[in-house]
Amino acid sequence: MMSSSKAATSTAAAADQSGERNSLTTIHPDIVQSHILNRLNGATLASTSCASVHFQSLCNDDRLWQRICNSTWPSTAHPHVRSAVSSFPSAHRSFYSDSFPSLHNTGDLHRQGKRCPIETSELISAVDIYFDNKPIYSKILKTETLSSWFMSSPFRLELLHPKETISTPIESGAGGTCNERAAEHLRVSWILIDPARKRAVNVASQRAVEARMHWLNEDLQLRYATVAVDIRGNPVQCAVVVKCGGEELQVKEISMQVEDMEGKILGGMDSLVILRGAMDGERRRADVAIEREIYEMFRRNKEDFRERKQRRERGLDMAFIATGISIFFAI
Repeated sequence: MMSSSKAATSTAAAADQSGERNSLTTIHPDIVQSHILNRLNGATLASTSCASVHFQSLCNDDRLWQRICNSTWPSTAHPHVRSAVSSFPSAHRSFYSDSFPSLHNTGDLHRQGKRCPIETSELISAVDIYFDNKPIYSKILKTETLSSWFMSSPFRLELLHPKETISTPIESGAGGTCNERAAEHLRVSWILIDPARKRAVNVASQRAVEARMHWLNEDLQLRYATVAVDIRGNPVQCAVVVKCGGEELQVKEISMQVEDMEGKILGGMDSLVILRGAMDGERRRADVAIEREIYEMFRRNKEDFRERKQRRERGLDMAFIATGISIFFAI
């Protein structure tokens, strides 16, 4: 008797759940999209698309993903970015999947970038600056990548004009307090888009992984860096550097470059291969603590590399001096 009662209760619950699902599918799709789905963020919308075939078709509407991309990164509303993203396999959803997670450093990145048969004719940078997660500045930058000048020159993208500055909500006050607020509350997103290969990657870390004062002019330098690998599998950093100064801590410079273990800015050809590999590589959920840990590991390896190099150079100098003395006495 008890088992029959439990079975009846289970059947009724299943029927209720089934009825609830059926009732959701009877709502007009325009109502679901305009009053429910358009209120979701990207991660929730992606999860909702897995609920059923019906919701998958509704959640794949590019207008929903375009709204999410434009609200997350205002720079993506620019016509050049919209045109490039429209050719992605799933348009704005593909772009969001490429750009929202954090770059994951793996040993396969350099091989992926090196074997890519499609030439990259230009890169589009979609850059946004936030204060307390509110956008305060957006800009796009187009960079051609086929000229011999680009291939042989150091890869360094400058976002601002020489006399252009960006105001921040940080009021003037004690220098240390202003710098701490800037490091804590300023955030940068730098998305590189390859229209030819229909891929993108966000090369900036979620938060500043390093903050330091310039010894000469006392400007604050914030570094938003992620770690990738070069064509030999050695770690490199994709660094977005923001320089701030003035009484109200205005942003004076924003640049993006790829640096090796010696701190040298790599050339266009090597940087392009690394960035291709990063675009084709894995992504992971953004985590500020993990990004800082990875950067600290890179920085320690960089210091160890510098010390080993200095020891080798000192050893070579001593060997040359000893050889010279031996030759002198032999003569």
